[in-house]
Amino acid sequence: MTTASPSPAGRGARTVGVVTGAGRGMGEACARRMADMVDVLLLVDLDEDSVTAVADDLNASTARAVAQPFALDVTDRDGLARLADRVEELGTLRAVAHAAGISPTMADWRRIFEVDLIGTALLAEALRPLATAGTAHVYFSSMAPLLAGVDPDPDVAELLEDPLRAGFLDRIRAAIGPGLEESTLAYPWAKHGVARFARREAVRLGPVGGRVCSLAPGVIDTPQGRQEATEHESMRKLVEATPLGRTGRSEEVAAVAAFILSDDASFLNGIDVLVDGGVCAAVAGR
Repeated sequence: MTTASPSPAGRGARTVGVVTGAGRGMGEACARRMADMVDVLLLVDLDEDSVTAVADDLNASTARAVAQPFALDVTDRDGLARLADRVEELGTLRAVAHAAGISPTMADWRRIFEVDLIGTALLAEALRPLATAGTAHVYFSSMAPLLAGVDPDPDVAELLEDPLRAGFLDRIRAAIGPGLEESTLAYPWAKHGVARFARREAVRLGPVGGRVCSLAPGVIDTPQGRQEATEHESMRKLVEATPLGRTGRSEEVAAVAAFILSDDASFLNGIDVLVDGGVCAAVAGR
């Protein structure tokens, strides 16, 4: 895998990466993969202690990047503005892996939408002015919308592509119906929104040479995934249905994210990449 291209003249000589949810799980795995892709890596997480520990570990290794922890709630617009300012101080934005998110057992439907979809849009909004030729983003979606058969009509699709619109949560609740208040339904809809938003953001950043994709993990062995498995028997059934016969590893998902962000993927843009061990293919074939 190639590393970052030289930064354009007029911007900082150092390349900068951002990983959200970097304190554990797939976000931490992405941070470890990206540590050799950029000069400075900002590790973003709500849990300051965990993300600081990851940064310290990376800085004690032979990784190319200097890792810096950045405690932040991705729904905090002011905090995201500080993050963008920090990126600009450090150099040229090269790679963003947005892995932060919450799953159905962790919150109610509003908070799921706020963190998973609105948080994605807020991060994109904050970093958009820093995009340049070679900047690449990957936002974590999910296989859940495929399994749930999420297929919005045009009006709902338009709403999902603009999650920063005033009154978005009330609008999407009215459009989809009261069932959305079930977190197990809110999650696939929010993650479908992430994939749709990524496509829209790819169109926005393309003219400056920036790229955006989303990445849809399957059942991955992470603390969050294990928490979901204890609450939902369907998770065990999905693992049993997976053609590879196992859960995925965080490192496997991070490897795909790193490829999407690399120069080797320089014409990959505006798509949702499914990393699920084949379970969606198996379930669709039944």
